[in-house]
Amino acid sequence: MGWSDSHLHEFRIADKIYAIPDPEDDPSLPKIDERRITLSEALQGNPHFEYVYDFGDNWQHRVVVEATAPPPDQPRGCGFIEAGERACPPDDCGGAFRYQDFLGDLKSNPVGHEVKEFLEWAGEDFDPERFDRHTANAALMRMAWNKWG
Repeated sequence: MGWSDSHLHEFRIADKIYAIPDPEDDPSLPKIDERRITLSEALQGNPHFEYVYDFGDNWQHRVVVEATAPPPDQPRGCGFIEAGERACPPDDCGGAFRYQDFLGDLKSNPVGHEVKEFLEWAGEDFDPERFDRHTANAALMRMAWNKWG
């Protein structure tokens, strides 16, 4: 997504929760340490999973694995994005409803006070229509190279 990974998150796969365990976690909801398992091992043939990022903003995603194959000229295990649309909402923008409000304000009054405030905070060059496949793939390569995840 392009977020900073500065918030708590979890993956929900087949009634199991994968995250980075914390001593303050509810013991009745055990979590599997996401750093100790690959996505392939966690999925065990399931074609979909849930990803929740930033429990305050509560970004909920349903991820569907349509196909897997090693991409040409990429290190083993590295994801590769073939296509995408639109920019990632900025971190801490208030969740889906607040972001939708911003998009509506941007369309109806692009020079309005709310839009100016949002762009000051998110970055003057923020463009919700922009998607850069090459930048996204470079981030995935960096993660693979550094053995993150």
